[in-house]
Amino acid sequence: MELGRLEYLQALVTEFQVTDSTGNKRRCLLALSVSSVSSHPRPFSFSPAEAKEQVLANLANFAYDPSNYEYLRQLQVLDLFLDMLTEDNETLVEFAMGGLCNLSLDKTNKEYILEANGVEPIINCLSSSNEETVVSAVTTLMFLTTTRSRAQTTALPVVECMLRFSLSANTRLSNLASIFLQDYCSPPQVEEARNLSKHTAVGIPLPKD
Repeated sequence: MELGRLEYLQALVTEFQVTDSTGNKRRCLLALSVSSVSSHPRPFSFSPAEAKEQVLANLANFAYDPSNYEYLRQLQVLDLFLDMLTEDNETLVEFAMGGLCNLSLDKTNKEYILEANGVEPIINCLSSSNEETVVSAVTTLMFLTTTRSRAQTTALPVVECMLRFSLSANTRLSNLASIFLQDYCSPPQVEEARNLSKHTAVGIPLPKD
C-alpha cells in the first residue's frame, strides 16, 4: 500500500461518499489501486452502483484487521456501515453487514454499535433473502450480546427467527442458529418462542439458498 494506512482508508471513504448517483460512469479508487500493480495498468470503469459496491467491499475487508479499527472509527466507517443496512441495494447491505460482523467482536466497536442503536437495523437484516447478509447478521448479534444488550439481541422475535433458521435445510444457517439458541438464549426464552410459533404462521422468511 503506497499511501499511509489512514490516508488510504480516507481516500476510500471519500470515494464512496462522492460517487454520484447519475448514469455517468467513473473510475473507482479500488480499481486504480488494483491496476497499479500491473505492468500494463488499464483504468477500470464502473457504474456508480458498482463503484460504491467495490469500495464498500474493500472497506469491509479492511475491517478484518484489528490494526485498522481505530482508523475506521476515526473515519466514521461504523456509521457508514450502519447507514447502508437500510439501502435497497442488497449488495451494499451484504458488504455493510459483513463489515459490522468483522468489527463487532472488538469491545470498543461493540459498545459503539450498541450506543448507536445498531441492533435494530441488524435484526432487520435477518429478513434478507441474501444468505451472506443473514449469516453475518446472526453472527453479529452473537458478538453484540452483553448483559446490557441481551434483552434486545435475544428478543422474542429474534428467538422465533432462530428457531425457524435452525430447521432450515441450509446446514450453515441451521448450525449457526442452533448455536445462538443454545449459547445466547435461556431455555424459557426458547420455550416461549416455540409455543408462540405454534400459533402463528407469520415469521421472518428464510434466505434463498
